[in-house]
Amino acid sequence: MKEIESLRAGMLLVATPDLRDPHFRRTVVYLVAHGDDGTVGVILNRPSETAVQNVLPTWASHTSKPHAVFAGGPVQTSAAMCLGVCRMGTNPREVDGVVGVIGPVVLVDLDADPQVVAQSLRGIRIYAGRAGWDAEQLVDEIVDGSWYVIPGLPDDIIAGPRTDLWFSVLRRQSFPLAMMAYHPGDLTRN
Repeated sequence: MKEIESLRAGMLLVATPDLRDPHFRRTVVYLVAHGDDGTVGVILNRPSETAVQNVLPTWASHTSKPHAVFAGGPVQTSAAMCLGVCRMGTNPREVDGVVGVIGPVVLVDLDADPQVVAQSLRGIRIYAGRAGWDAEQLVDEIVDGSWYVIPGLPDDIIAGPRTDLWFSVLRRQSFPLAMMAYHPGDLTRN
């Protein structure tokens, strides 16, 4: 199956309208790692009510708008993970305080000096929790029709506050997948 073969860091899992789990309904998950041991990602489109200023004040001014902690997923919700996008021409391997994910996308060490790290980044987002699957669980969910597997873009991570990421990610796909962006979600309310 093509979708399963394309699973790797930098891909997006976009919830299909058939996925009813409230943790993942209409979500876009950015894959940070995928391997034989399982898959780890963060939900990109779930801002919380918690301002970054309230939990990590030294990072607040460096986060992309909205300056909120995002709900990254239902696993380890008390732990923070930070993704960033390097500025054009910046080599992630040459930036202290980050670990490359793919291309300009990096994991940011929140214990690093934000003034130093932020100089090399054009945006960051902080997530409480993460999404995770064991080795076969995600494959089973894809086969069951719960997820579309789509290439991610660095700008997906730092999308603005008025962006409906689920819609825009699907809309940029080719036909017929692009039409799924217009699915109402609940057909009984149509």
